[in-house]
Amino acid sequence: MADVHDQETRRRNMAAIRGINTRPELIVRRALHARGFRYRLHVKGMPGKPDLVFPKYRAVIFVHGCFWHGHDCALFKWPKTREQFWYDKISVNRSRDVAACRNLRLTGWRVATVWECALKGRRRIPVSEMIDLISLWLFSDSVEFSVRGR
Repeated sequence: MADVHDQETRRRNMAAIRGINTRPELIVRRALHARGFRYRLHVKGMPGKPDLVFPKYRAVIFVHGCFWHGHDCALFKWPKTREQFWYDKISVNRSRDVAACRNLRLTGWRVATVWECALKGRRRIPVSEMIDLISLWLFSDSVEFSVRGR
């Protein structure tokens, strides 16, 4: 299938995609802050540069986009153009995610991932329910946690 945009328009669209302060991340941040949780943002010295860091709970949260991190859900579909490029890129992203989580756990941090599909699409879950789940995890001893759409 041919791209509906010319090359320059596609380049501008792709360049505008942000890596931090994304809409899903802001939803999670605002809801957690409203519940009284305090956190640090995008700590550069930590493996994987987590989106939210909770030093008090020795926990971090990554808010991942389903496309960019190759999540197995309805929001992720392999592109039909430049297939090898996208396969390689998403595979590297997945490998980097695994390594970051492993390194965080080795240094005593607990790791949670909130997937975009939990916040968007037909299978999303209510934000209050998602924050309840994250709150329970923060107060628990569980090392890993993931929130995804239904």
